[in-house]
Amino acid sequence: MANSVLKANQEVIEKLLADAEKVGILAFEEAVEAEKNATFSEKVINAFKETEIPKLLLPQKYGGPQIDFKTYTKIIRAVAKHSISAAWLTYFYPLHNTLLAFLPEKGREEIIRQGGLVADVFAPIGKAVRDGEGYRITGTYNFASGVLYADWVGLGLMMEMSESVGPEFCMFILPKSDVKIVENWNTLGLRATGSNQVIADNVFVPFERIVRLTVANTTGRPPEKDYDKDYLFYDLPYFSAFYVGFASIALGGAERLLEEFKKRTEKRVRIEGELEKESPRSQRVLAELTTKFYTAEGLMEKYISMLENYQWDGGVGPEEFFAIRAKIISIVTEITTKVLTTLGGAAVYKGDTVEQFTRDLLTVATHKVLLYEDSIDAFGKTLFGFETFTLG
Repeated sequence: MANSVLKANQEVIEKLLADAEKVGILAFEEAVEAEKNATFSEKVINAFKETEIPKLLLPQKYGGPQIDFKTYTKIIRAVAKHSISAAWLTYFYPLHNTLLAFLPEKGREEIIRQGGLVADVFAPIGKAVRDGEGYRITGTYNFASGVLYADWVGLGLMMEMSESVGPEFCMFILPKSDVKIVENWNTLGLRATGSNQVIADNVFVPFERIVRLTVANTTGRPPEKDYDKDYLFYDLPYFSAFYVGFASIALGGAERLLEEFKKRTEKRVRIEGELEKESPRSQRVLAELTTKFYTAEGLMEKYISMLENYQWDGGVGPEEFFAIRAKIISIVTEITTKVLTTLGGAAVYKGDTVEQFTRDLLTVATHKVLLYEDSIDAFGKTLFGFETFTLG
């Protein structure tokens, strides 16, 4: 029986990885057009929605396959080898379903049964005013990745609930029809993600569509006492688990850049007639970057192991998760820039794979939860017993 279950699970995983590859290839084929439009076409989004990938992180009760972190990150990485922007959405669209898993059951049922994609902005910049059985929120939020194709939008706030002992981090889930979308996404990289602005103006949100993120992060549990203990995101610090996919995007992109470097170097002939693949210069660069890549992969495995073996009492702190995550991104950034500058001018033309991957990966590295200096500062403080305010 165990073998048949294992085989079935393996078949599901192989299908998910094959579908991820297809989505990535399709996204790569329209990369130039998607950059110009600052969003993928419906063709790419529909191809994604036709797979089981959007359901990856739903609780089993709602059709989720109960995968593990290693499988989740492999799926993201499979897309990232073809398109960083597509991998970004492959990471976030399923991930936002974990927010729903921490909603009161009434709100969870409403949104999951509706079946639409969820976008969100974590930055807690809005304001909330109590109104009967909920709150009215107002705020202008940037960086709502994939919002053009979402049905729901999550918006972060710091506020006090009636049972709070102080301000807590909350996420309000709204129908997209309740907010205004401003298409202002014009950036260095990740352009195809369509991470536009969202404006909420005195929008009512009932209690059942409010996620108490501070509670989720400190307890790992949904509101009800009887919950699915096999669900991937329960009984873990929420933010450390939530951020796991960033490094996988970076690793997939770095893997593609190393392949591009090797392929182009093998074909490259210097003006004086020297075959570049025979040059110690490029041989050393490829060897150096490959070993750095192995280091980043090892750190990714460490991160996942820390999640899988997490203990609430005396467990790993959020600062250590932050430091490892940011170190992976830092290594990938080194690989990225070295590939570009070693290949030379031929790689800088607009729309070239190396040029686009470089811009996209550098843009990934600017995300707040990946900033290397911040992470090392926080981790160093904890090593000497000082407190920090790192979430994950």
